[in-house]
Amino acid sequence: MSDSDAGKPVVLAVDDDSDLLALIGKVLSHDYKVLLAEDPGTALDYAIGKPRPDLILLDVEMPGASGFELFQVLRSEGNSADIPIIFLTGNTEAKSQVEGLQMGAVDYITKPINAAVLQVRVRTQVALANRCSELERLVKERTAALESTRLQLIRRLSRAMELHESAAVGNRVMRLAQYARLVAHAAGAKPAVSEMMAAAAPLHDIGKLGVPSEILRKTGKLSAPDWERVKRHPEIGADIIGEHDDPLLKLARQLALTHHEFWDGSGYPKGLKGDKIPWAGRIMAVVDAFESMTTTQFWREPMKFMEAASEIMEASGKRYDPAIVEAFRKALPLLKKVREAYNDSLGDMINLDFAPAKPTLKTIRK
Repeated sequence: MSDSDAGKPVVLAVDDDSDLLALIGKVLSHDYKVLLAEDPGTALDYAIGKPRPDLILLDVEMPGASGFELFQVLRSEGNSADIPIIFLTGNTEAKSQVEGLQMGAVDYITKPINAAVLQVRVRTQVALANRCSELERLVKERTAALESTRLQLIRRLSRAMELHESAAVGNRVMRLAQYARLVAHAAGAKPAVSEMMAAAAPLHDIGKLGVPSEILRKTGKLSAPDWERVKRHPEIGADIIGEHDDPLLKLARQLALTHHEFWDGSGYPKGLKGDKIPWAGRIMAVVDAFESMTTTQFWREPMKFMEAASEIMEASGKRYDPAIVEAFRKALPLLKKVREAYNDSLGDMINLDFAPAKPTLKTIRK
């Protein structure tokens, strides 16, 4: 592309008539970078190459392959599937034009081509394409911003729960998220599911906001009434999150409600057993237990990393799904890196920006 064409929209014109192509090039070259193709093969190369056309002018009647046939090929190629196409034709029958428009063409220009009409039609479609592209960009940008805001709200709600439960808050939110993602991945979940587990996991204990903090902070053995109040927190959490169509909030509610259900049926609140426990809840049971064991509690010091891991593995088939425990075992080296990156060496400092204690977690990404 020459310096004079830099920044211009790109128009690809496809026609077997070289004189018509020369006319199109002359009419449009002042405002556009014009690519000219006399055959379908050259047209396809231009359409999927660089610079990418912003608009294609496509002759309907060409030898070898009709414009309609080439249109279908262009729509099947990922790089050209969304490029707007204007058909050029000498056929003035309405039926032919309707056929092209029904296929997905944005406009029709009949031959012989009038230069002024060509300019107006091309300018209109390029402007529409640019507006659509800008709208798509804004929608993606807004969607990303809303998603970021939602994740921050989830993390800060989780932080509120931690402050309610304990005066010393470290990086538990971040560890839980990463543990859930890694164990889910090791268990065979697709990347999107693993990331959703990471996003939802911090809300699993939100129901503890409904349990008096003096009970949660007791150092001695809980009385029977106090223990019953603690056991209500999964259902309280499910009520706090509520029922939604949103997949992330659905998952968060499921984690809150089922993370204390055990494989052998000895858990709570419903005493679910085996496969009756949702898969995500079985993962969260392991993740929650492991995090609890390795974090300082009011009633005990944290267990060593491998000591806690051994306790999880010993409970395979009892408290925890054996398949999830095996995934946990496979993920242990990465879990250890998470533990090191998001440690609580800063004591009681509250990290409201959710930043890692160490510079990066790239080494644990797969």
